Amino acid sequence: QVQLVESGGGSVQAGGSLRLSCSVSGYPLNCMGWFRQAPGKQREGVASIYTRAESTYYAPSVKGRFTIARDDALNTVYLQMNSLQPDDTAIYYCAASASSSCLTDVLRERGYHYWGQGTQVTVSS
Repeated sequence: QVQLVESGGGSVQAGGSLRLSCSVSGYPLNCMGWFRQAPGKQREGVASIYTRAESTYYAPSVKGRFTIARDDALNTVYLQMNSLQPDDTAIYYCAASASSSCLTDVLRERGYHYWGQGTQVTVSS
């Protein structure tokens, strides 16, 4: 059974930085991703990494500001978030896929099968 546990959320002023961590346990995984859901909005994909090729993908709204990375020794995936803006305020979820669906549905919920409980990120102006 795959388990994902996020940490690192919090409150920050606009222009600040946060690093989210996702501790992973379970099967070998094809992709790891970060999604977010703001109040009143649908959950959206933010960043993902294809573990076998180290390919990364980013939503246009975060490209150049956010970086996804993983540390196999620690079984942890990170999301480094810089230049945060109030629009980045949301609950951030770690997600994982053990199949190839994450490559055909890049940054889409249906490409992922395992989810963490979420961590709140609040950016004030």
